[in-house]
Amino acid sequence: MCGIIGYVGPRECKHLLLFGLERLEYRGYDSAGIALLEEDGLHYTRAVGNLQNLKIAAGEAPSPATTGLGHTRWATHGGVTEANAHPLAGDDPAEIAIVLNGIVENYRELRARLSGGGHVFTSETDAETVTHLIEEFYEGDIVEATRQAFNELEGHFAFVVIHRDHPGVLVGARHQCPLVVGVGQGETFLASNATAFLRETREVYFPEDGDLIVITSDGARHLRADDGSAVARELVVLDWDDESAEKAGFETFMLKEIYEQPDAVAETIGDRVRHGRLELEGLGMDDAGIKVLRRIVILSTGTSYHAAVAARYAIEEWARVPVEHDIASEWIYRNPVLDRSTLVIGISQSGETRDTIAGMKLAREMGARTVAITNMMGSQITREVDSVLYTRAGLEVSVAASKTFTAQVSLLFLVALKLAQVRETLPPDELTFILDEVYLLPEKIQAFLDGNHPIDEIARRHFDKPFFLYLGRHIGLPVALEGALKLKEISYIPTEAYSAGEMKHGPIALLDDSTPVVVIATRSHVYDKMISNIQEVRARGAYVIAIATDGNEDIQHHADDVIYIPRSPAFLQAVLAVVPLQLLAYRIARLRGLNVDQPRNLAKTVTVE
Repeated sequence: MCGIIGYVGPRECKHLLLFGLERLEYRGYDSAGIALLEEDGLHYTRAVGNLQNLKIAAGEAPSPATTGLGHTRWATHGGVTEANAHPLAGDDPAEIAIVLNGIVENYRELRARLSGGGHVFTSETDAETVTHLIEEFYEGDIVEATRQAFNELEGHFAFVVIHRDHPGVLVGARHQCPLVVGVGQGETFLASNATAFLRETREVYFPEDGDLIVITSDGARHLRADDGSAVARELVVLDWDDESAEKAGFETFMLKEIYEQPDAVAETIGDRVRHGRLELEGLGMDDAGIKVLRRIVILSTGTSYHAAVAARYAIEEWARVPVEHDIASEWIYRNPVLDRSTLVIGISQSGETRDTIAGMKLAREMGARTVAITNMMGSQITREVDSVLYTRAGLEVSVAASKTFTAQVSLLFLVALKLAQVRETLPPDELTFILDEVYLLPEKIQAFLDGNHPIDEIARRHFDKPFFLYLGRHIGLPVALEGALKLKEISYIPTEAYSAGEMKHGPIALLDDSTPVVVIATRSHVYDKMISNIQEVRARGAYVIAIATDGNEDIQHHADDVIYIPRSPAFLQAVLAVVPLQLLAYRIARLRGLNVDQPRNLAKTVTVE
């Protein structure tokens, strides 16, 4: 889940690479480095820690290099050391180097073979194996050497190669990890994400698995790694602009993205819902296929898993189809039971989440119908499924997800309503009512964000507490799970999230008068049950913070603090209720003086198992 960037063109590239790495630092920030091709060969600068350390090491002095590589690392193999920082050289550091994202699974065997042949390794990484392997095959043609090396590698990876004897040329390759080409005026980029070069160009190619990409200042050539044959890839013009990658006046990317949720949900709903009409072509299923569905499986990880939990309640209630949600990394080892009457939905914000991609590939191989929900066009998961539904949340830079979660839940609710519409499991007037309410969600999120709420005061009272408990029932459970995850991710406070009815079977033992307990007490058919659970909490002296539906004065008799959200049908409250929890976690983390955009040990895109 590292970030890589390469540049070929007429401009001095040092500062272009450093700027690109700023945009990619969310992918990893254990160490970073650049390699610049100057007249006498490759010159390296590497540093441990975040990108600022690399900038200091690189200094302000210009370099004449117009071809170079950059990398920001999230450590998988080998410790966080300068020796393990990319770019990684071969036996002659001035001659060849690579930057790599992903994992080379057969690196031990390759390393032993290459070491036996006289190659000397200087890092603990699996990635260095690729440099030496290319070096081993090199006989004057860097493209052919890269092709031969690629075909010996096992795992999931994307990498870019630079060679002293090929100035003005970079060779990239991808296998189950992201790589995108940016084409400018007389210059070309290769990167893990288009955000690295979005300031320079919005014209991109998305290479496919098994592609080699040869870039020069004149553009890009795409070859198949298996036989070296040329292939054509479509040039795409992104509708993002460089401003979308900036903080736009907010103090952090996370806060900016929390406030972008009305737009993200509105874009995701888009023309899919208009005045009670629902169109969901991306589902890729005709009415006959929807009617014969007997089961739905939703695979996901992290925040996307919590979206899946919310989807289960809605799909089963509205469409009357049994749903199971599972953590992708567990499901793929279960020998699952699937057939064509099962729909498997994979949710991945980046579209590159390794475990979810593996699950979708398995589901498809076993004959199930497969649909991906992702925010990234051209990402790996889109190639592993029958059809794709895109959230339209735009760029999310902060590692902790916010707007992608609310966009995912909104889109999953549309899936549930589409199934209900076709299967005729909701009365038409109720379906129309819910669709109209879905359409109003962005307006209600905006109303909450524009309102006055006691979140700052609550955060100040509790930011130094050693433990939090989050409780929810029914549709409130996934909200509690996501709220607790946000607090853990960015404030590092130990936090549990539980079904409120399950609390008395263990977690209640953790409560005392120093414990803040956050409860999701929005209006629903389990509201009275939730009140009973709140009373159990208060009897142990804990401090109750309730998320409640606007107009509910009763809750004030049961909670110490109340944060109100706009009224909405019970299921849709999941989209609204998570927003105050995002802000609460954010304010607590900031009061603790933490970097909310780059929480320790985490990365935005998890491309390793």
